[in-house]
Amino acid sequence: MTFSLTDTFGTAKPVIAMVHFPGLPGRPQHDRAAGRQYLVDVTGRDLAVLQDAGADGVLFCNEADLPYQLAVGPEIPAAMAAVIGELRSSIRVPFGVNILWDARASLALARATGASFIREVLTGVYESDLGMIAPAIGDIAAYRDAIGAAEVALFDNIAPEFASAIGSRGIADRAKGAAFLGMDAILISGPAAGIPFAMSDLVAAKEAVPDTTVVANTGVRAESIAAIFAVADAVIVGTSLKVDGLTWNAVDPARAQRLMDAAQSARA
Repeated sequence: MTFSLTDTFGTAKPVIAMVHFPGLPGRPQHDRAAGRQYLVDVTGRDLAVLQDAGADGVLFCNEADLPYQLAVGPEIPAAMAAVIGELRSSIRVPFGVNILWDARASLALARATGASFIREVLTGVYESDLGMIAPAIGDIAAYRDAIGAAEVALFDNIAPEFASAIGSRGIADRAKGAAFLGMDAILISGPAAGIPFAMSDLVAAKEAVPDTTVVANTGVRAESIAAIFAVADAVIVGTSLKVDGLTWNAVDPARAQRLMDAAQSARA
């Protein structure tokens, strides 16, 4: 099935806003005393604020599960699926899921919840602060087919945070390889959440694969979105929407509205 950005999100140049889960069961930052309802309340509140601001889509992620794992236990997708399921009736926009950094778990979660896409490192090999990231896209694609998730789009982060690529292939070559291997969207990131990417990387990726969706994945701000939209097909934004611009804080309604207003002006 051919992925269409406009068909999925109902607009060209969509803004996909992050809904960050608090720490999940089994992870160091999980609040056992607060329980499951706390997860529902926190994610539900941010979801409502982002939708009211006009976000074109949302991306649910276990951002607070530091330190991240390359393979998570079943408790992580189970907890996320339970919360998304409880919120499902209030989700008014297309949504994706991202379990850091486990592509199979993300696909399973997407299949269970009806998500439109996953965001993961899906191609290439990277040395990272978490260890070697070697996702094996052939196995991931086979797993997607096996669980009946063929319609879940693959958003491939070819410049993952806290990592650098093994070998000499640059952004352009990695983008071409990802497109050839069937990735639906190619993501360009900075060194960490909330940190801007190099605009030269975004330009190199888009010039290398002009017919493939290229997404700005980190560091997007209201004041920079017009310049980003001059190159990128979409943006994913989280940190700059939070109170005081801190990743771990709640979404700030004023910041979210300001970014969406800037996006609308840029698209016009």
